[in-house]
Amino acid sequence: QVQLVESGGGLVQAGGSLRLSCAASGRTFSMYAMGWFRQAPGKAREFVAAISWSGEITYYADSVKGRFTISRDNAKNTVYMQMNSLKPEDTAVYYCAADRTIGVHTTSFDYWGQGTQVTVSS
Repeated sequence: QVQLVESGGGLVQAGGSLRLSCAASGRTFSMYAMGWFRQAPGKAREFVAAISWSGEITYYADSVKGRFTISRDNAKNTVYMQMNSLKPEDTAVYYCAADRTIGVHTTSFDYWGQGTQVTVSS
């Protein structure tokens, strides 16, 4: 069982930056691939980024490639997402997710956090 708690969301102007964190419980964090997803009002939850257990493999949605960076610190049981050059269309609730294998679909991940709101003003 893995419990995930996101933090770092907030209100930022377009062009600004935020760093999201996701703290995981459990001693087996380093065995899990991690992902970030987001859900805007009235829209389906969508993939943003994912990272393998070792950090060697990363995937990004085309909409965030070059602006967002996912990383992890297995010693701290934490995964991060640095978000730069934020746009109003990045506004959403951002969710952290974990699973034994890396994927890009919501169905690829078994464990989810409660989400953190990111709002980008124009």
